[in-house]
Amino acid sequence: MNNRMRDKVVIVSGAGASGPGWGNGKAAAALYAREGAKVFAVDFRLEAAQETQRVIESEGGHCVAFRADASNSADMKSVAEACMEQFGQIDVLHNNVGIVEVGGPVETSEESWDRIIAVNQTSVFLACKHVLPYMLQRQSGAIVNIGSIAALRWIGFPYIAYSAAKAAIVAMTSNIAVQYAAQGVRANCVLPGFMNTPLIREPLAKTYGGDVDSMIDQRDKQVPTGKMGDAWDTAYAALYLASDEARYVTGVHLTVDGGLTARCA
Repeated sequence: MNNRMRDKVVIVSGAGASGPGWGNGKAAAALYAREGAKVFAVDFRLEAAQETQRVIESEGGHCVAFRADASNSADMKSVAEACMEQFGQIDVLHNNVGIVEVGGPVETSEESWDRIIAVNQTSVFLACKHVLPYMLQRQSGAIVNIGSIAALRWIGFPYIAYSAAKAAIVAMTSNIAVQYAAQGVRANCVLPGFMNTPLIREPLAKTYGGDVDSMIDQRDKQVPTGKMGDAWDTAYAALYLASDEARYVTGVHLTVDGGLTARCA
């Protein structure tokens, strides 16, 4: 690795995988650490964050695991304070928290809508609310929000709450980028397409009329490259946006989807 994040402190929310394998947050946390960052790994399930910590430390990296509900303001305030107490600075905020529930406006319950908006959208607002003041003190920082191509287009099945939340993240990213550009803080968004991660396997299998293997096969065929991406594709895009190599890049929504949104049909 190239030490692209040497001397940086990175908060990764949703840093634990939701099942066996590599989720977007776990891969991002590991990649930041491999590039020299100190990682503050946050997850609703402490054991998931601790698993990410074990992976990072087994590779010689530095990671602290922390339990928090990203949709709770007091919890996210504690995240920012604890990271500052541990490391004395916050250079990167990587907002990765997300859950998947399928349904259109008729099928989706109000409870499901509220849950998806709170976890996928409000969590980004709260993390930025509590971390930005520390970045502004140093006139330096990078925010990387993980969105989805579901913010941009129909992707084959009803996803109304998830799509609405991810579209809001695109708008919030642009807003933050412009508001704080002159104060040394950048904000960018990664929009993953079809990714083979633990998060999507069980929730989406039923929408493809079969088991997980059938779902993976069908989604692979929908992508112009013939294959879904994985957590590392998202992580490498985030790494670039978080690094000093992207020092003149802000307000960008970087699509990582194997050409899916470039295709008309």
